[in-house]
Amino acid sequence: MEVAFCQTLSFNADTFEYESVASDNGNATVIKFHVDEKQVSPGDVVVVVSGEEISFHGIIGKIENGEAYASDPKGSLLAAGAVN
Repeated sequence: MEVAFCQTLSFNADTFEYESVASDNGNATVIKFHVDEKQVSPGDVVVVVSGEEISFHGIIGKIENGEAYASDPKGSLLAAGAVN
């Protein structure tokens, strides 16, 4: 039997550094951001919050060269094109 673990990574929208890879209606639906590949894995959950509101909630699909790619195709409120 294989056991898999995932973690939730939480970021503050005001200080989160990301690049928008895909967008819809001005909101980022796929983002990439720097991670420590020894601490983060595909399948981990990403939550970006602004105050009490969730701006982005997605799952890391892949990690390449220290950059994680996460998608939130339906509920993202994170601005596309923004790099904080």
